Amino acid sequence: MKKLVNLVFAVSILVLSGTAAAATQTVTLVVKDMTCAVCPITVKKALNQVAGVTRTEVHFRQKEAIVTFDSTKTNVGALIKATTDAGYPSTVRPK
Repeated sequence: MKKLVNLVFAVSILVLSGTAAAATQTVTLVVKDMTCAVCPITVKKALNQVAGVTRTEVHFRQKEAIVTFDSTKTNVGALIKATTDAGYPSTVRPK
């Protein structure tokens, strides 16, 4: 019986960890209108206010924002809306 309980527990851990990993996504947004050193700060702040965003990197020279988020809580459309509402329209960088 103890072996069965341990097996069920191990399977549960694997299922739960797989679900969490599947929900995490990363997208690169092109943010062309960043023209000064303050722009990336504003873009990062806007993206970090979106529920579900777990990591944001904004690169001024590359005119991009790399965003990691929980896809069960938000989506790419919400990220684009956040940058656009902050005055910096963005698009998804093609792969």
